[in-house]
Amino acid sequence: MTPRNLSDITEFLLLGLSEDPELQPVFFGLFLSMYLVTVLGNLLIILAVISDSHLHTPMYFFLSNLSFVDICFTTTTLPKMLVNIQTQSKAISYAGCLTQIGFVLVFVGMENGILVMMAYDRFVAICHPLRYNVIMNPKLCGLLALLVFSISVLDALLHTLMALRLSFCADVEVPHFFCELAHVLKLACSDILVNNILVYVVTSLLGVLPLSGIIFSYVQIVSSVLKIPSAGGKYKAFSICGSHLLVVSLFYGTGFGVYLSSASTHSSRRSAIASVMYTVVTPMGNPFIYSLRNKDMLGALKKLMSRALPLH
Repeated sequence: MTPRNLSDITEFLLLGLSEDPELQPVFFGLFLSMYLVTVLGNLLIILAVISDSHLHTPMYFFLSNLSFVDICFTTTTLPKMLVNIQTQSKAISYAGCLTQIGFVLVFVGMENGILVMMAYDRFVAICHPLRYNVIMNPKLCGLLALLVFSISVLDALLHTLMALRLSFCADVEVPHFFCELAHVLKLACSDILVNNILVYVVTSLLGVLPLSGIIFSYVQIVSSVLKIPSAGGKYKAFSICGSHLLVVSLFYGTGFGVYLSSASTHSSRRSAIASVMYTVVTPMGNPFIYSLRNKDMLGALKKLMSRALPLH
């Protein structure tokens, strides 16, 4: 295949999860429902935290940030997929594809960072309860959120600018429902060695190190909880961490599962289907995990709903 100049590439083709015409209406209905549930659920979490003064704490500050990131994350990928299904088109512009890559990297990075901050918050709350308010002050929480945002944006800019230097062959079909960096790199005709090295290095730094930090935090938390004499105290401590641990398991488990499966199999379509777990299912599930297991959040949501829908 003959390489073409960047100026000649006007669009990529997103092949989606299946090319079967009979499945397209099913996919449209399913993913539209999931998108609406994700946006509504996470929006309710944000509004509940804002409206209830009892939830103006570091834990819920990070939770509302996580909900905002989940809304943005799914909005980066699903609407374009739904539009393409509805219009029976697979096209996404070259600029649109690179923009999508950039935003996906930003929000994945932010979700990753917020989960680390939430682990640190739980670590301080359980291992250093008497110093919690001093350590987790509003200034530190704001600085941590700003740091995560800055690192995520820099990471996304670095990968996107490196992708700009690539030239592509005549085959510009992306076997995915959104422009994922790994799939787009495989379509390049120019040398992608530097891009791949960058991906591996950054994934190690921004993936493995934060996960190691979370594991370390929970080792310390478990060690502290086991020293609590009462069974009720142990249960309360573990229940505080349960929701976060479940979300961490979903995010990292599905994320690493996708990349390990894509490395061990040549089926890009299977990798795309697996990606639905961490790009769609996890953001949709987070509000349910945090609200159903949390009495304070359930109470705030009930107050919010009673104000929005007053009974006559």
